[in-house]
Amino acid sequence: MSHLPVQVLSPLDGRYRAAVSDLGEFLSEAGLNRARVRVEVEWLITLTDRSLFGSAPLTAEQKLALRSLVTDFGQAEIDELATLEATTRHDVKAVEYLVRRRLGKLGLDHISELTHFAATSEDINNLSYALTVRDAVQTVWLPKLNLVIDALRSSALEFRADAMLARTHGQPATPTTMGKELAVFVYRLERIVRQITAGEYLGKFSGATGTFAAHVAAEPSVDWPALSREFVEGLGLGWNPLTTQIESHDWQAELYSRTSHANRILHNLATDIWTYISIGYFRQIPQVGATGSSTMPHKINPIRFENAEANLELSCAILDSLAATLVTSRLQRDLTDSTTQRNIGVGFGHSLLALDNILRGLGEIDIDRALLASDLDSNWEILGEAIQTVIRAEVSAGRSSIKDPYALLKELTRGKRITSDDLAEFVSALDIGAAAKSRLLALTPASYVGLADTLVDYLP
Repeated sequence: MSHLPVQVLSPLDGRYRAAVSDLGEFLSEAGLNRARVRVEVEWLITLTDRSLFGSAPLTAEQKLALRSLVTDFGQAEIDELATLEATTRHDVKAVEYLVRRRLGKLGLDHISELTHFAATSEDINNLSYALTVRDAVQTVWLPKLNLVIDALRSSALEFRADAMLARTHGQPATPTTMGKELAVFVYRLERIVRQITAGEYLGKFSGATGTFAAHVAAEPSVDWPALSREFVEGLGLGWNPLTTQIESHDWQAELYSRTSHANRILHNLATDIWTYISIGYFRQIPQVGATGSSTMPHKINPIRFENAEANLELSCAILDSLAATLVTSRLQRDLTDSTTQRNIGVGFGHSLLALDNILRGLGEIDIDRALLASDLDSNWEILGEAIQTVIRAEVSAGRSSIKDPYALLKELTRGKRITSDDLAEFVSALDIGAAAKSRLLALTPASYVGLADTLVDYLP
């Protein structure tokens, strides 16, 4: 009998695995189960540290052995959990049984009944998701985003004085510099990064309906909310005291919405870079051995930025859906969040893949200063804004009697291509002060960039 190779449905686990595999450490099923084991183990240690229900504090060696269930979590545990779940039909119960088995091997059978004590599955799950999402964002996704921001910042500084024709509405407009335009994206992304970095990762540990009912029934004298808070905060998470069976997932909705916002800024960056490549402001650096087109040998396609666009859109579709649906749970609990949260890694995976493409793409382009200069020199009519603004200032200062400067320049420039000589002749005949006339005669499209160069210094 022949056996088919493993067939993966998601390209993130196939074609693009190398680019996103670091997320699997946290946002895979194995990563989630390792976190579940951690929560179960730490709850056992918390209960025994307080000598609850006839237990005694574990020795340092016993705690180390227990915690090694997390640090040594590997393929054997993954396989065992799969076998257990085939019987239990319940993933968290399988984790509980795994921990109980390990307690027996460690000679800690006497505390086995404290495993999963007074906990509902969601007590374990919500903390596990908070831990895995936090670690994935902070150790994988954000560092990659920061690499993109660093690359953009470097380019913004390098190109800060490279004047280029702006194209508002796709039409020739007041010049800017390439550096200033890239700095805009750095500023936007840094702002979102600060919001994401300041976000909360919340957890609850309060039983089947968030009331500590089973806890109080077992031992009324314990301050269970205080112990719950200490436990949750001991995991490095924020404590949510008011919940149903589930933690309300508002922090997740906030994080995924902000991540989608970052994705959309990156999407804007990708489309702009693609356009600059299209009009020749950036030239692509040929990569050895690469093929741009299967039939047109001359082509170097901007595939990095096109792939980024598509993956950012996929990421937003998933993360937007999560943000919209996770905040609703019928009454005290429904199971819709269970299946949707399994796609968190897919949402971040497509974003991470896009970041990888953008970072590679930025390293494969260079500015074409000659084309920038040629484009500027072909569009002297864009100085119409400067001329009419100076005339208005002169009129206001009493140094000109020109009526309706805007209409005057509109008549001269709208829908027309004019030369430097045309403008020089026009300015020379203007009824304005000598100093203003001198400034306008010295102005060129390449020098009409205002403070674009110095604005780059506002980068955080």
